[in-house]
This record gives sequence, structure tokens and C-alpha cells, in this order.
Amino acid sequence: MEREKQIDLLELNMMRFNQNDVKRIHHLVKVHRFAQMIGRMENLDEHTQFLTECAALVHDIGIRPSEEKYGTCNGKLQEQEGPACARVMLEELGLSQADIDRICYLVGHHHTYTHVEGMDYQILIEADFLVNFYEDAICRDTIQKVLDNIFRTRSGKLLCEIAYFEKQKDSD
Repeated sequence: MEREKQIDLLELNMMRFNQNDVKRIHHLVKVHRFAQMIGRMENLDEHTQFLTECAALVHDIGIRPSEEKYGTCNGKLQEQEGPACARVMLEELGLSQADIDRICYLVGHHHTYTHVEGMDYQILIEADFLVNFYEDAICRDTIQKVLDNIFRTRSGKLLCEIAYFEKQKDSD
């Protein structure tokens, strides 16, 4: 199955997984699109782009199991519960074991902002922040701190500045 079809099927499966939860469906679609755009702007190779997009689609798959198991879904619980659920869904798509392992690693670390290894990991974090800033009504000062301390890609920084900061006027 070609990669674009696998991504579309994974997105549909995640929508079904989150059926009747419009907020989570919209979140995964927006994070996927930002990750896709940043990856393309950063000229990722085709394989890394694929991994990045898959991880963006399943990154929050641990929310529902965390809520069911613990009654809450903080970031660490999402990282703990997400990989097993993602693995089942990814295996059904027939992805290679190495790809499944990498995507599950990303799901299991997407709220960990230290020791970020790989462009797929960095882009996933940035795409998630770009959406969460808006959805969680994060204040401008906090956005600036995250931009300064966590964002690393040129494209992620640009998208953040476009979305959340006024254009600076040229001084004469």
C-alpha cells in the first residue's frame, strides 16, 4: 500500500477511534497538517516525512485509555498508555516493525522536551504546540518562552510567529 493511502487510512482509523469527540478529531487533523507542512518546508526525506505524519496522527492515542484507566490524561500518562494502542493500529496497517517502533517511541515521548533526537520528534513537538497554544488559550509570554526554548526548526518558528505574533513594522 502506498504511503499516502496508509496515512489516509490511519487518519480515518484515528477519527473512528475518537468517534463523536470532535475536539480530539480536530486536534489530530490540525497537528497532522502542521507536521506535514513543517516536514515539507524542512525538506525531510520521504521516509522521515511518513514517520512524522503517522506520529502526528496517533500522538494523542493514549488520552482515552488514560482517562479510562486513571480518570485523568496528563502528558506522562498519555506517553505511558499511548504506544501500546498505537502499535495495534499501526500493525493493522502493515507497517514495518522498525517504523512501528519509531512511531511508538514518538508517541511515548511527545510531552518530553529534553534529549529530542530526530527531526520527526522535533517536528511532532512543534506541531502539537502550534495547535495547543490556540486550543488551550496560552498567553503570549508563554508562547514566546516555548518558541525560544523548544522550537528548533526554521519552519516551525516561522509558523509560530505568523500565527501568534504581530508582524514587526520596518523602521525607517
